[in-house]
Amino acid sequence: MQPGDVASIRDAKAIVDERGLTHVKVGAFDVDGIMRGKYMSRDKFFSALDNGFGFCDVVLGWDSNDQLYDNTSYTGWHTAYPDAPVRVLPETCRPVPGEGDMLLFLGEFAERAEAVCPRGTLRRVLARAADMGVKVTAAAEFEFFVFDETPHSVREKHYRNLRTLSPGFFGYSMLRAAAQSEFCEGLLAACEALRIPIEGLHTETGAGVLEAAITYGDALEAADRAALFKTFTKIYAQRRDLMATFMAKWSHDWPGQSGHLHVSLQGRDGKPLFHDPGKPHNMSDTMRWFVGGQQALMPEFLAMVACTVNSYTRLIPGFWAPTDATWGVENRTCALRVIPGGPKSQRVEYRVAAADINPYIALAAAIGSGLWGIEHRIEPDAPIVGNSYAVKHAAKRRLPRSLGEAAAKLARSKPARALFGDAFVEHYAATRDWEEREARRAITDWQLARYFEII
Repeated sequence: MQPGDVASIRDAKAIVDERGLTHVKVGAFDVDGIMRGKYMSRDKFFSALDNGFGFCDVVLGWDSNDQLYDNTSYTGWHTAYPDAPVRVLPETCRPVPGEGDMLLFLGEFAERAEAVCPRGTLRRVLARAADMGVKVTAAAEFEFFVFDETPHSVREKHYRNLRTLSPGFFGYSMLRAAAQSEFCEGLLAACEALRIPIEGLHTETGAGVLEAAITYGDALEAADRAALFKTFTKIYAQRRDLMATFMAKWSHDWPGQSGHLHVSLQGRDGKPLFHDPGKPHNMSDTMRWFVGGQQALMPEFLAMVACTVNSYTRLIPGFWAPTDATWGVENRTCALRVIPGGPKSQRVEYRVAAADINPYIALAAAIGSGLWGIEHRIEPDAPIVGNSYAVKHAAKRRLPRSLGEAAAKLARSKPARALFGDAFVEHYAATRDWEEREARRAITDWQLARYFEII
């Protein structure tokens, strides 16, 4: 049996025994999209398949630096950090490249924890789509910088004067791709083994930056692929004494890193719902309302997509990232790019997203807002033609300029609470407010250079 054939608890047990494994890996993704997990013995794993297992709920109550939130009600010192139940998902079975016959299984938080679980939140949005008679197809594409550094060296250098894998601006370079073919082809092979098919991989414009487009699929599988891609690209690089970063923008000197999301809808019969050759740009009414909902709710949902303080350094004019909730047809200066084509290829690209996204939460926002648009038949503005940065947009289309502002908007959003639940919105908005407060405590190089002597 191959990992991709595993579809049930029985299959999962069978493949573990076929491989003679004494342990497997089990992981789940936290609020920041970081995989948290452990090695689990065969007997413990078999029990977990049947009954679930307990995972300390601190993984839903701390930040990316393992610092405990002081403002969440779901968990904290007041609850004494009990175990949260986790269900193991047999169908997520994957091999682990470079680790022999080792297998990885994903888990999903259950019961009360399910309300704040990133994967569970996306699954609830997709259940809403199913109730509407809609199936969602999605894909992610990520830009990431690669460095000739290690976790130790970047700290020793205080993240300054880092050496990138290659120098200079050189997008779509066959020269760089050939010179780095061992790295690129090894990454492609690792992704193929992990059931993360890569549609395209190329250099982008920037020193040592690559872009990978993951092949589209069912939206939940697309989110799994995206989250695993980020994790295992970093693992792949570090095993070679390199580092990959998915920060939204790691340096003032280079463009930001995108994490664009592509979405399309099909009916229960598999018929594409976004394409109508009799309408402008082949956009069906369903697609137009979907885009209308995405545009209308983007300012309220931005914290779910631009999820770090660093995210907002990318959202500036002229750097391939939007500053307002705008849309256009084949327009890369807009937040939403409608891509016209045939019935199967017609889709919308959610361009506000950066590489730092939690794919589950970002897709929940992108899809949920579109479904809300269909339900309420929301008409979008007229599409932007030409340079969106040069157009003065309505105040209601302005995107929040900071994570704190975005978190406050999310906390007040009635559509967010209707789509994602009160528990998720309150917990997630609180975690983003914490992130903003942590950033405000930092004394930056900019502050030192500006004020140390002069003020």
